Amino acid sequence: MTAGALAAPTASAATRPDSSPTRPDYVQRGLDGLVRADGVPAALASVRERAGHTRTYTAGVGDLATGSKVPRDGQVRIGSNTKAFTAVVVLQLVGEGKIGLDTSIETYLPDLVRGDGIDGNRITVRHLLQHTSGLPNYVKYLSDDVRPYAPRDLLDIALQHKAVFEPGKDWEYSNTNYVLAGMLIEKVTRHPLAEELDRRVIERVGLRHTYFPAPGDVKIREPHPKGYYQEAPGSPLRDGTELDPSWAWAAGQMISTNSDLNRFYTALLSGDLLPGAQLRQMRTTVPAEYFGPGARYGLGIVSRPLSCGGRYWGHGGSTTGYETRGGVRGDLRAAANIAVTTQPSDKGVMERVDGLVDAALCR
Repeated sequence: MTAGALAAPTASAATRPDSSPTRPDYVQRGLDGLVRADGVPAALASVRERAGHTRTYTAGVGDLATGSKVPRDGQVRIGSNTKAFTAVVVLQLVGEGKIGLDTSIETYLPDLVRGDGIDGNRITVRHLLQHTSGLPNYVKYLSDDVRPYAPRDLLDIALQHKAVFEPGKDWEYSNTNYVLAGMLIEKVTRHPLAEELDRRVIERVGLRHTYFPAPGDVKIREPHPKGYYQEAPGSPLRDGTELDPSWAWAAGQMISTNSDLNRFYTALLSGDLLPGAQLRQMRTTVPAEYFGPGARYGLGIVSRPLSCGGRYWGHGGSTTGYETRGGVRGDLRAAANIAVTTQPSDKGVMERVDGLVDAALCR
């Protein structure tokens, strides 16, 4: 989206409860630029430093129709950041001896994963978590019909199409992998995925503004900016805030805030959610240029190089109305997450968001 697609919203003041007035406000300037130059309706950021100081920022408007303020640290749909949560639960079950990372998915979900070039006997749990299964991505084949989906519906859509490659022979991002990971969790624990995410992750690290909405729950519970989408580049922005999230399920259904994502990724990399052996497996990566130059994919988590040296770990998410980017430095000295309330057709917009994440983590 270009700035000419709509009247550029007015940038709001940053909310920085513990910031120094002499600190260069590069994050606020970056968010303002996304609003004024790129036409993003709203941008939100949370930056957490090692000492525990957190700064939150906003720019733009929370609702294009009313011009309302962007809620400080408002809730957003976090899309594929959900995959990191799902992977944590699977790896906890690996640590408990209930799942084998290199065991075939057929062992747990027999006679389910079958198709043209697709055989669940040859696809391991690791293949699912690392996107090396070769399973086609069901999202490419979803119809425009807005309707609730069961996880099996999503899997069946994928299995109508040929395998992309033989398991373990290549890497390609596929949401189907994480639908199967969610089904695996439910089969092994005999509990709904939402309950396991709550008990094992959300409550454990005190994520007070994070939840896995139920199918059919189209609302966002707490204060939030509205999310927008375009039917085609250059077309008017449409309000996509309220939607049935079941099309994304274990691959992208969750709602959270930037500060909760910072807390989650910091706790994860600190070893608060996984035993050391499983965290090391999670951080064992393969090249994934899909996420940008030098990016690598572990088990539900992405590693990206920093301009100041070293790497940071997170995931990011793209979903109707919202884009999120960020993570935590490998040395745990800083965490940063940024959300914008649209899916820009111009790739340069999200490159600028990535650059702002890099600046926040490097400074």
